[in-house]
Amino acid sequence: MVNQNGQNSIIRGKKKKKRQPEQRSPLGVGTIKNRRLIFLFSQTRECEKKNFSGNKATINYAYLRSKTPRLRSAKFTMSSTFSGDETAPFFGFLGAAAALVFSCMGAAYGTAKSGVGVASMGVMRPELVMKSIVPVVMAGVLGIYGLIIAVIISTGINPKAKSYYLFDGYAHLSSGLACGLAGLSAGMAIGIVGDAGVRANAQQPKLFVGMILILIFAEALALYGLIVGIILSSRAGQSRAE
Repeated sequence: MVNQNGQNSIIRGKKKKKRQPEQRSPLGVGTIKNRRLIFLFSQTRECEKKNFSGNKATINYAYLRSKTPRLRSAKFTMSSTFSGDETAPFFGFLGAAAALVFSCMGAAYGTAKSGVGVASMGVMRPELVMKSIVPVVMAGVLGIYGLIIAVIISTGINPKAKSYYLFDGYAHLSSGLACGLAGLSAGMAIGIVGDAGVRANAQQPKLFVGMILILIFAEALALYGLIVGIILSSRAGQSRAE
């Protein structure tokens, strides 16, 4: 084609400029345009490390999630409300569960085993049923021991009010195991002695006092576990001065 000056010129198509890739920030989060967001994020993390809590940190998190694509789907949690070791409550709650579960297992076995003996004896001597119900009552008390320790342990786990460390979790775990396993062993002893004792008492009434003494000493085993469990649970919170 000829232009206004009479010179031949070739109209070349304009080449599309290649889009320059956005430079990445040295921190690897977003682009250089998002440096302010990165600064807010770092400031918020510093506040979280120093256990500072407030609306400012919350606003920074919300601003980051709304403006930064890579951080929009991230889940941020404020750990300022939790003090101590985060895995410590696991052992504490495990101790509370162990105390109640093992004690109830012992109580259930003792009740079932001695109940079978009472029912078998009551067919021939129904007048002795109420007198032979003592093993069932003593086996049922074992569940109360586990309930007491479980309540003491669960009320002592409150990381928001007081720091909860691994020392405290181990103390509560040992407390629950001491009471629970002692109650389980006592329940097995009460069940076996109660089953044989009520059957023998139906044939020889003079064995009643001896059976009661044996049941008392079997019940004392669970009481030992309850006492040691209370002492161990009271040791929680003494790992360091606050």
